[in-house]
Amino acid sequence: MQEHVFQEICDKILAGGRLSDDEFLLMDKEADLYQLGFLANAIREQLHPEKLVTYVIDRNINYTDICVSACKFCAFFKAPEDKEGYLLTKEELEQKILETQELGGTQILLQGGLHPDLSLEYYEDMLRFMKQTGIHVHGFSPPEVCHFAEISKLSIAEVIKRLIAAGLDSIPGGGAEILNDRVRESTAPRKCNADRWIEVMEEAHHQGLRTTATMMFGHIETAEERLEHMRRLRELQDRSHGFTAFIPWPFQPDNTALNDQVEIEKITGFGYLRMLALSRIYLDNFDNVQASWVTQGPKIAQLSLYFGANDFGSTMIEENVVAAAGISFRLTEEEIRRLVTDAGFEPRQRLMDYSLVS
Repeated sequence: MQEHVFQEICDKILAGGRLSDDEFLLMDKEADLYQLGFLANAIREQLHPEKLVTYVIDRNINYTDICVSACKFCAFFKAPEDKEGYLLTKEELEQKILETQELGGTQILLQGGLHPDLSLEYYEDMLRFMKQTGIHVHGFSPPEVCHFAEISKLSIAEVIKRLIAAGLDSIPGGGAEILNDRVRESTAPRKCNADRWIEVMEEAHHQGLRTTATMMFGHIETAEERLEHMRRLRELQDRSHGFTAFIPWPFQPDNTALNDQVEIEKITGFGYLRMLALSRIYLDNFDNVQASWVTQGPKIAQLSLYFGANDFGSTMIEENVVAAAGISFRLTEEEIRRLVTDAGFEPRQRLMDYSLVS
C-alpha cells in the first residue's frame, strides 16, 4: 500500500475518524502486515494506555451435541437419531460448575445444539438450577434463542424476557459465522439468517443484557462479505452499545462436511493477524478485541497483543467444539499470565462485563 495513502488513513483514524468501507477493502487488499499491525496497535494503545491484558476464568459447557441445524462447518454436532448424542444431566452440570468455581471460575459459557425435543421450560429450569450455585451464566447464542422462539411459538423479545427471569446473565456471540445470507444459506441453511441474529442481539441489549460478537472467517466468504459482517456489528453497536467485545477466529476445516465439499485453504497465523488488525481498525466503537489462542496457539496469541487484541479470552477449562475439528491447545491461568507478562503486558482477571477481579 502506498505510504502516503496509508499515512492519510492513519492520520484520520488516530484523530478519531472512522474507517470507511472502501478504505477497509483497500487496506485488506493492499496494506502489508506491518502497516496493519502498526495502526491496530496504535488504536489499542489509545483505548487501553494502561498496558493491561484481561482474561476470564470460565468453562465452556455444551449441554447437548444433538442438533437439527447440521451446519457444514461443524465437526461437533450429532443428528437427533444418532445414538452417540448426549444431553447433560443436572448432576453433570452441577459437577462441572463446582469444578469451575474451585478453579476460581466466575462464569459458564453455556451453548448447545438445536435440540428438537426440548421445550423453553426445560431451558428455564436449567438456568434456575445453575443459578443456585451463584455462577454467571453467559449462555444461549442467537441461533439457540431463535430455536427457542420457534419451538415455543413466542417472540424473540418474550423468550429473552423469560430467560432473564430464569437467570440468564449475558449472551455469547456464537452462531454469527459470517453475517451474510449467501454464506449462511450455503453453509447452515437451517440456522437463523443474518437479520435474525442481529434482531436477537439488539433485543438482548434493549432488555439490558450485555453480549459479545464473533466472526468465524476463512471458509467460503469474500472480503466484501467479511466487511458486511463487521458493518452490521458496527451499526448495531452505534445503536445499542451492548457489545462488550469482538472475537474473530479462523474456520477449522478438519472433520467438517464443508471441507469435504469445498477445497479450503486453512488460514495461517499471518492471515489471522491481518484479519484481527483489520477488525480492530474498523470496529472503532468496540472497546475490546479478543485474541484466539484456542485456534491459534499461545505464540500467535502473544503476537495478537500487538495487532489490536487487548484480551486473552478464557482459560477454557473445557472446550469441545473446536476440539472436534482437531485443535487441542490448552492453557492454565498460570500459563496465560506468564504469556501475557512475557509479551510485555500486565495480566488481569476480569468478569464478563470487563470489570476487573480484585
